Amino acid sequence: MPEINHAVAVSHVGKVRANNQDSGYAGRELFLVADGMGGHAGGDVASALALRRIKEADRQYADAAEAEDALHAALLAANTSLTDKVMERPELTGMGTTVSAICRVGDHMAVAHIGDSRIYLFRDGVLTQVSTDHTFVQRLVDSGRITREEARVHPRRSVLMRVLGDVDASPEIDTFSVATRPGDRWLLCSDGLTGVLHDAAIRRELATGDSPRQTASRLLRHTLDGGAPDNVTIVILDIADDLPGTRSSEPVTVGSAAGPLGAEPAAPAGRTIRLPALRLRPASPLADPSHFESPSQDYLNELIEEDARRARRRKTFWLVAAIVVALALVAAGFTAYRWTQSMYYVGVHDGQVVIYRGVQQSVGPLSLSHVYERSGIPVSGLDSFDRQQVTETVNTDSLPDARRIVEHLRDDTDSR
Repeated sequence: MPEINHAVAVSHVGKVRANNQDSGYAGRELFLVADGMGGHAGGDVASALALRRIKEADRQYADAAEAEDALHAALLAANTSLTDKVMERPELTGMGTTVSAICRVGDHMAVAHIGDSRIYLFRDGVLTQVSTDHTFVQRLVDSGRITREEARVHPRRSVLMRVLGDVDASPEIDTFSVATRPGDRWLLCSDGLTGVLHDAAIRRELATGDSPRQTASRLLRHTLDGGAPDNVTIVILDIADDLPGTRSSEPVTVGSAAGPLGAEPAAPAGRTIRLPALRLRPASPLADPSHFESPSQDYLNELIEEDARRARRRKTFWLVAAIVVALALVAAGFTAYRWTQSMYYVGVHDGQVVIYRGVQQSVGPLSLSHVYERSGIPVSGLDSFDRQQVTETVNTDSLPDARRIVEHLRDDTDSR
């Protein structure tokens, strides 16, 4: 008997949220994560309603293309269900949900994705993000305006460009297929995980080779240790064999979809900011709004210009700060140099006794002393003791002291 696929789904409310607006599903062929938004109850309803509609597509398909079409149709049907629910309950206006789903068909995985939940493939020690986040900051990342690290803390990281909900009757959904093979490990997760853990930390846990349940438990624990400001949902699937039609264990539903639909009180209307073709949601890491409707073009251009102004202000600040620091260093250096020029000592130059101004130090090629006054006294005319003292230099407290020493040497020379 062939091995089965090994999968697990876990969901946690996190440490800040009062309720869980995520939903997760580990089925026979279908696996998905949905992250809802839209107020205290709206997010619950959105993710749960979408998951329950989409999981009807959990069946075997002839090929990956057929599975892609089925997933695409299921997500559109879920979008219609959300719109119908808002018409039934107007207080839920503005609710929406992300959806990241995969369906195994033999040696291929059909993918359907919208929003900023993520799909990862871990293969041969390498972690690859299969899905593309549909958020505003990814547009900035893709255009080179900001880096991926800057995107994690960007003030606009909460702007979602594409979700299922009651804003767009025909949302753009990413659908494609990816080849898979035994030994692959697939991870689906809400941004509650990726908002806390970097890809490197996720890769380390997936690389342990422990069971999906053990791995998911550790990922969840690390997220909770990191503060878990958002709901966290994780689905892990291990590909155990390459036989078409191989079945996994019994389906598991977690998160808000695991309970009664709409069990919590309805959220007051207007608790979510609604804009044409985009959503605002709790902070998420990265994004890729490759498409947006024309009504929101002016708004998006305004956001881009605001980010450009912020970048210019930041560059100006650092330029001014650098200039201030440079001027402070120059001022400190000048003050230090002025101090050295208040010092004098007696020494030898070109075979005669001279008075030097400064200190016997150098800064790189710059000497901090120079001949200030020549005495005309030949060093050869001094006795051995004075000659040694002058050759090794004689430090003084002031110019008058240096001149007194020179006059003393002159008198000794004249007396001989």
